[in-house]
Amino acid sequence: MALVALILVTAVWGVTFVQVKDAVEIYPLFAFLAVRFAIATVTLAPFAVGRVRTLDRRGLAAGFGLGGLLALGYALQTAGLSRTTVSSTGFITGLCVVLTPVTALVLFRHRIALSAWVGVVLATIGLAMLSGIEAGSAVGDALVLGGALAYAVQIVLMERYAPDYDAVALTLAEMIAALVGFTAIALALGDLSVPHGWTVWGALLVTGVFASALAFLIQTWAQRRTSATRTALAFAAEPVFAGLFGYLLAGDRLGALGWGGCAVILVGIVVSEPSAARALASLGGRFRLSPTGRSN
Repeated sequence: MALVALILVTAVWGVTFVQVKDAVEIYPLFAFLAVRFAIATVTLAPFAVGRVRTLDRRGLAAGFGLGGLLALGYALQTAGLSRTTVSSTGFITGLCVVLTPVTALVLFRHRIALSAWVGVVLATIGLAMLSGIEAGSAVGDALVLGGALAYAVQIVLMERYAPDYDAVALTLAEMIAALVGFTAIALALGDLSVPHGWTVWGALLVTGVFASALAFLIQTWAQRRTSATRTALAFAAEPVFAGLFGYLLAGDRLGALGWGGCAVILVGIVVSEPSAARALASLGGRFRLSPTGRSN
């Protein structure tokens, strides 16, 4: 059930891809992220009243640290994207699938099941197929790799702290930390201003409420029940859903290699956690996909 919930989170992130792409062409990215996490914070705050008291000093530090890692990942990924190719950014970010079990092994000596390692290998191959692995800037690729490592550390630490604290309170602390970080960057760049237009506000509301507050709350809840490695494998489905909704909503086409990569990623998730097969089949069975065209 936890893995299914995480896959549904990646579906939400995938459907918002088109909205965010349109919005950040109008409104500065870091200002967008600051407002997005402000909305997420406001959304969670009413439900967290009274629950925040359950967070001791360690819990607050964990929540703020997790939020800081989340903000760091976004910042490094964005800085790298401006210096390298979209394909390189997508593939290197997807290497979070590989970095997560390695990080867990290094930091906490966690043993990783063979099925999870097989799933990691398959997901990495699928990500390579999906992105095309175009060559990019060495500096840009290094920044994106730093972002992927930040995401991996965030997932591993969430597995450690989520079972000990209330999910809503811990997620609120995470959202506040991300909000502070992105607001500081937006102010330093002089980008922060009141958003205008439905294109921007629509994307902000959807991403703030569903793709941030609800999505990261589900991650916190799910990681009380599943491992960091399987969480990373579920998140590997994000580019699959991005391609799917890009196809349905924006006319994007992945081509045979791209759709093959999507299939390999999903196989990797199922190999790692066979109970996800029914949910994936249910989601995939609703769509009939063309194997031809171009990617975004």
